[in-house]
Amino acid sequence: MLKELLSNKKSIILDRWIQSIDNSYPVETTKFLKSQKDRFSNPVGYSITNCAENLFNELLSSRSIQNYKASLSDLIKIRAVQEFSPSQAIGFIFLLKQTIHNELESEIKAGMDSKELMEIDSSIDEMALAAFDLYMDAREKIFQIRVKELKARLLFNEMNGAPE
Repeated sequence: MLKELLSNKKSIILDRWIQSIDNSYPVETTKFLKSQKDRFSNPVGYSITNCAENLFNELLSSRSIQNYKASLSDLIKIRAVQEFSPSQAIGFIFLLKQTIHNELESEIKAGMDSKELMEIDSSIDEMALAAFDLYMDAREKIFQIRVKELKARLLFNEMNGAPE
């Protein structure tokens, strides 16, 4: 029953969640994300929308953590290279939980089955854990690239007699 209710409110929940994700960026970036809808002019905005839609669909279909990782991959890679702390980089997932609870406030007060809501919350927590794993993998790759570049620069300087 809850998944059917969420499915019926999908567009409202997605719009509010995407707006919350956009608002996690600095004000100027948020304005840009909201104004540019083209995939090529605004790849971050496109990734946010695409990721949010895929994750919401995964949530409704009760998929595995591997499916969450596939849906999260692009957006987490983007957030890993931005100036976000780990909690900020994956915090957008918890905004889904907040958005769902806000949207279902009247149903919750009317005595909605809390077990179903706890299952949805648990699935969102699993998404967050998958996102954290992806974030850490992406950051590790970034640091490996930086070390390689530094070694190459030092080797180049050494071979050309340049000071370090």
